[in-house]
Amino acid sequence: MLRYIAFRLVNLVLTIWVAVTAVFIIMRFIPTDPIEAMIGKLNQQSSGMSEFQMNTLRESLSVSFGLEGTILEQYFTFLVRNFITFDYGPSLSAFPTTVNELIGRALPWTIGLLATSTIIGWLLGNFIGLFAGVFPNRRASRIAETIAIVLYPIPYYIVALTLGILFSNVWQVFPISFSLRGEPWTLQFLGSAIYNSILPSVSILVGIMGWWIISMKALSGVARDEEYVRFAYLRNVPERRILSHYIFRNTLLPQITILAIQISLIFSGSVLTEILFQYPGVGLLLLRAVGEGDYNMMMSIITMSIIAVAIATFLVDMALPLLDPRIRYSK
Repeated sequence: MLRYIAFRLVNLVLTIWVAVTAVFIIMRFIPTDPIEAMIGKLNQQSSGMSEFQMNTLRESLSVSFGLEGTILEQYFTFLVRNFITFDYGPSLSAFPTTVNELIGRALPWTIGLLATSTIIGWLLGNFIGLFAGVFPNRRASRIAETIAIVLYPIPYYIVALTLGILFSNVWQVFPISFSLRGEPWTLQFLGSAIYNSILPSVSILVGIMGWWIISMKALSGVARDEEYVRFAYLRNVPERRILSHYIFRNTLLPQITILAIQISLIFSGSVLTEILFQYPGVGLLLLRAVGEGDYNMMMSIITMSIIAVAIATFLVDMALPLLDPRIRYSK
């Protein structure tokens, strides 16, 4: 077991390192120069800077943002000063506010949106798929399967755009852009936050439910015909117990594995959803960072998402032998 855990830990570290290195290199090919953009803004706001002042400011900003020297020197500076300590310094687009402060404001909104939508979508999709797989000839099962097949190939942003048009422009039930009311953490504030989050949450929920229904229906349909399930029926085991202990538990393991794999897809879908609804999460922050060439912000958000997805996959990989005793630790 210790060898297995050590091997997976090494694999986790290498995966994160390779992904972060690739992102670092790609970031350097972005045509926008954040230093020149910031100097241009400061030059417009002031009465005008001399060439000496501009060069001095350019050197100072390059040192502060870790953009001095060759790409290799910048890479080692990034690893030592930013990645290991997870301190990305000030934001280039919101100077002198730090990147960690801006992400700290946006991250709770993204976590709340993703956690709520993912958990509800996973539970509903699996229970509906279980019912459709065990009772395939019922009318409700056929309707659920048809809806899932229609929803599954639709991209997240198409679902979000469609719901936004229907419920914000046509019927005007929910706001198209995020707006809060009241003082922080008051009942009015919480009610406003929940009300404004319904449409983005439903957009992600609808986008992920199709896959869970289809996959669980296929798995439960196969499990229903297994000999141990037939034997349970012959022993007159209650149908509820057969569904929960014989079929659902044996089809749950692949669904947990796929959940870890799909976290990255769900995150990318939430980014697009946040942009469409102006939701104050990490996705909207990433859009602004890309538009303004904010290297520090982009690297911080992308690195955080890489680490989160890698760790989630690692934890699920570690938990599988605990959930299923038939699995053994092996390299």
